[in-house]
Amino acid sequence: MAKGITTEELDALTDAELLEKLKEAKEELFNLRFSAVTHRLEDSGRLKEVRRDIARIYTVKRERELGTRTAPAAEK
Repeated sequence: MAKGITTEELDALTDAELLEKLKEAKEELFNLRFSAVTHRLEDSGRLKEVRRDIARIYTVKRERELGTRTAPAAEK
């Protein structure tokens, strides 16, 4: 079972929190890549997982821009 972020969790976040999650995920991806290069990475599947999390965050962010998905603060 994947340990990544679900879209339901991302839907519950505000835009500011979403950007913070994106920043954290990008930092984690950088650290994982660094570990992979220095041969200290134990869980290589985590790289794929974090990349997909970043893609999910970008997708939710873009859908909010287009108006197909709303942020929690924008709801009635």
